Amino acid sequence: MADVVGAVPAGAASAGPREYPVPGLRAPVELIEDRYGVPHIYADNEHDVFLAQGFNAARERLFQIDLWRRRGLGELADVLGADYVAQDRATRLFLYRGDMDVEWARYAEDAQRIATQFTAGINAYVAWLDAHPDQLPEEFGLLGYRPARWDPEDVVRIRSHGLTRNLTSEVKRAQVACAAGVDADLVRQGLQPDHKASVPDGFDPCVLPDDVLKVFELTTQEVEFSEGAVRRAVVRDATTEGSNNWVVGGQRTATGRPILANDPHRSYSAPSLRYLAHLSAPGLDVIGAGEPALPGISIGHNGTVAFGLTIFPMDQEDLYVYELDPDDRTRYRYQDGWEAMKVLRERVPVAGEDDHPVELAFTRHGPVIHVDEEHDLAYAVRTAWLEPGTSPYFGSVAYMRARNYREFTEAMRNWGAPTENQVYADVDGNIGWVPGGLAPKRVGYDGLLPVPGDGRCEWDGFYSGDDLPRSLNPAAGFIATANQFNLPHEYQDMGLGYEWTNPFRHQRIVEVLSKQRKHTIADSQALQHDQLSIPARRLTALLARLKSSEPDRRRALRLLRDWDAVESPDSGPAALFEVWLSRHLGPGFVRAAVPKAAELIEDTDTLVLLGELEKPGRWLKDGAARDRLLLDTLGSAYAEVRKLLGDDDGKWQWGALHHSLFQHPVSAALGAADRARFDVGPMPSGGSPDTVNAATYRTSDFLHTSGPSFRVVLDVGDWDSSVAVNTPGQSGDPDDPHYRDLAEPWLKGEYFPLAYSRAAVEKIAERRVRLLPVEGG
Repeated sequence: MADVVGAVPAGAASAGPREYPVPGLRAPVELIEDRYGVPHIYADNEHDVFLAQGFNAARERLFQIDLWRRRGLGELADVLGADYVAQDRATRLFLYRGDMDVEWARYAEDAQRIATQFTAGINAYVAWLDAHPDQLPEEFGLLGYRPARWDPEDVVRIRSHGLTRNLTSEVKRAQVACAAGVDADLVRQGLQPDHKASVPDGFDPCVLPDDVLKVFELTTQEVEFSEGAVRRAVVRDATTEGSNNWVVGGQRTATGRPILANDPHRSYSAPSLRYLAHLSAPGLDVIGAGEPALPGISIGHNGTVAFGLTIFPMDQEDLYVYELDPDDRTRYRYQDGWEAMKVLRERVPVAGEDDHPVELAFTRHGPVIHVDEEHDLAYAVRTAWLEPGTSPYFGSVAYMRARNYREFTEAMRNWGAPTENQVYADVDGNIGWVPGGLAPKRVGYDGLLPVPGDGRCEWDGFYSGDDLPRSLNPAAGFIATANQFNLPHEYQDMGLGYEWTNPFRHQRIVEVLSKQRKHTIADSQALQHDQLSIPARRLTALLARLKSSEPDRRRALRLLRDWDAVESPDSGPAALFEVWLSRHLGPGFVRAAVPKAAELIEDTDTLVLLGELEKPGRWLKDGAARDRLLLDTLGSAYAEVRKLLGDDDGKWQWGALHHSLFQHPVSAALGAADRARFDVGPMPSGGSPDTVNAATYRTSDFLHTSGPSFRVVLDVGDWDSSVAVNTPGQSGDPDDPHYRDLAEPWLKGEYFPLAYSRAAVEKIAERRVRLLPVEGG
């Protein structure tokens, strides 16, 4: 595996210095973009560096961040038409509507100033485009509108872009409970720590409407375009959008310095969800990745402290069910009386039409997402991420400036959302784990199913970061998280959550790190690209003693028995294994285990499946039933792969089925030629949801939908030896070489140097931009 990407051909990106007048700057700002598309922003003060960050975010990713803002605020119909009114209404239900002074105070002391400067920078670039309309990103021309100006509050009022947690699972568990009893849902989602869910008194799961989450899904889905209308996307699923991180102490590295690695897993898109940047000003010198619509850096280092995040799967959401007053459905039962909903009436601007009036209803718990008039019931969502201080990732403006572990934990004390595992390292050799997230204290219920909204099931405040577990310099010499169940025993009765990602990625990371006494940057790179599947290793072990006279089963057994469980793109056994697991064995197990709920459970919990196959008796009658399931489903899987890839199983390849594709939101509405310009891929890829190099895919067509688009490995103390990659590239302009230049290196497991010192930056400088103050501006 090559360690570092070679020099990228400059092409159009080698244009000479350019100057922009930027109102609000106090002094000139120098921006050096390196050959990998990373901007290094040098300012004389922090006021200017955040303004410049906003200006550059707009310069590179304007359509992406404008769509982020419009979708988040509920302003799509204003430019795209009446097809988007329903999504606008849904999104407006989940805006932060609380006290803004309280909101700003939950972040860093200067959070409001940072957001103000950042949005001023965006607006400065939008104003520059007014005078240079030929430079407007072409997406605006294709869709027929212009970018909007921002208010600082836009940065924090938008909450629906963050990863959601548990609400969809509550509804699915209720549906399964109606069909087959609540225990049947364990086949879909095992619970950790071991816990027995029960249907709350006062809630009938069989009355739950099938479309109860329609509004919530509209709120949290991304915008896609197809022939001028929105194409409904699936709500983002936090169980498939996880991450890996680890930090290795100096006693276990070749250099004696800590190494910190992070590869967050999110849905793939073009341009990438994340954007790398370097912000340098007196008192601040931070580099790494964030989301382009937000100021600051959430994953990276500041020259003293390094930090990287994964999802820490606490439960921040509850669905409340209310009895309505049949004579006035804006009133709901609460304790011994009726309580009135708060109803807001807003007007949604619609392109080419009069404004559309909408009503937004709220109970004491949160926004009302569904009213069932037939049964006089209403459903509302209570979520911690509508509380003050929970704008997704914005809290990083505090911890990115920490200089030691104490300051870092103080900054994480008020971290709101999404719930995170932070790993930490500093130049003094310390390593640590600091989880954070606003966690509700539930009284009398566990949050696993919808609950009555009449006062029986309430929250009694929140846990702070100081109430959560932490670790500093553990004896093992390393720390790793991968969304797995990692609550120490003494914290397991707090009710923080029961739905954790399966442990396989974490187990593989620990397996590799435990064997390495002189871990290197190259070792972390290799581990991030590791494609060994622990479920494959465990399942193929079960096949070792099985025999069959049926030809397809016999061929399948032969193919998998000699396999090393590595799901590389050129692996034939990997193709058979993934088709078997996802489309035959998993569904077959569900049908055998809980036949009454089989139509409701789309995916089985692989950890539960493995446990039952290795020790049958709870869901399967005995070992003979287990063996029949294995052989029957393996034979049908082999027959399917033969149809997909041909009769010669020696020529099968997982990458012939499994492809990575980075789609631009507007590409579906374009012709083939333009679609090829905007989309990147498809590219044959390896891995699976259970490998460290995570590759979640659609079982319908094996399209690789989410995984680590951004990877970073930090050499703590020798910062210029750090490496990163961001696919498909840094730019949001399809005609810029940096739009797609990193996709192939990313696929191969290659990285580029994450230059930090000015000398290292100058060595790979490609183009320079100067931002200049405007007299009187």
